[in-house]
Amino acid sequence: MIHAGIVGGTGYTGVELLRLLMPHPDVAVTVVTSRADAGTRVDTIYPSLRGYCELCFSAPDVDTLAECDVVFFATPNGTAMTMAGALLARGVKVIDLSADFRLQDVDEWRQWYGMEHACPDLVAEAVYGLPEVNREAIKTARLIACPGCYPTAVQLGFLPLLKHQLINPGALIADVKSGVSGAGRKAQLSALMSENGESFKSYAVTGHRHLPEIRQGLQAHSQKAVQLTFVPHLTPMIRGIHATLYGTLQDTGKNLQHIFETAYQDETFVDVLPEGSMADTRNVRGTNRCQIAVHRPQNGDTIVVLSVIDNLVKGAAGQAIQNMNLMFNQDESTGLTQLALYP
Repeated sequence: MIHAGIVGGTGYTGVELLRLLMPHPDVAVTVVTSRADAGTRVDTIYPSLRGYCELCFSAPDVDTLAECDVVFFATPNGTAMTMAGALLARGVKVIDLSADFRLQDVDEWRQWYGMEHACPDLVAEAVYGLPEVNREAIKTARLIACPGCYPTAVQLGFLPLLKHQLINPGALIADVKSGVSGAGRKAQLSALMSENGESFKSYAVTGHRHLPEIRQGLQAHSQKAVQLTFVPHLTPMIRGIHATLYGTLQDTGKNLQHIFETAYQDETFVDVLPEGSMADTRNVRGTNRCQIAVHRPQNGDTIVVLSVIDNLVKGAAGQAIQNMNLMFNQDESTGLTQLALYP
């Protein structure tokens, strides 16, 4: 049995970890932390967990967390890096769902996140937790940097094309929409339903924090420099990421559908839809799946890839558990076989 702790159990990602881990046959969640709600039963705040979780929230404490086999950090940026070193030294594996260990360039990380890194020596060791790319490294890792939700959808959509050198890496466009839960569970004007309902808007057009993470991941599979225009949008839905990805083909003679189907034929959580399909966020809601549809409008030299995920599952908690399964030599899909919620 894997004994797991969750730091930051009151956010959307934290409660999603609880939803998925509680019925996991090989996991016992033993610690859930929250400074603000320490001493309060978890199922008091989240009645959806009644009958599944009898734990009380506790303040984050390294000695208590060190009794776990693995600790998930579902915390704001800047938290995991202050505790990861101490936990690793005690033999605990760490899976960080924030951005603390995603960027290999510490100076670039400081520029985008506006703070000094607390443990730059651990950045090089951290394994980027996109299983479809780094599966073997994840199996032997102590420290996992879980990808962001936007980077997961964008990378899975572009990578087969870059690996086969089928598109111009210097002119990529990612037009991506997110549900409001991607902003986290905190009080802010921009997240109010009255601000988002019946509305649709772009944001961070001049530069989003996930941009360097996406570029880093794509660059690793491109022989030429990657230039990406990434424009995120906020949509009036709770869950979901819909990425519409554009590239200019360098070889128009290839069977693009076949290339994607071959690239992901052995991937449990990537589903390449039949030719002519349209990817829809509702078809992955609540699941750890990414669905991809490939299009070539008017048989021209532009390829359009549609990539959809649930931002809280494949874009966060589900992918973290997928990583945990690999780290502990479990079947990769254990605890992650839920069907999509429909409607």
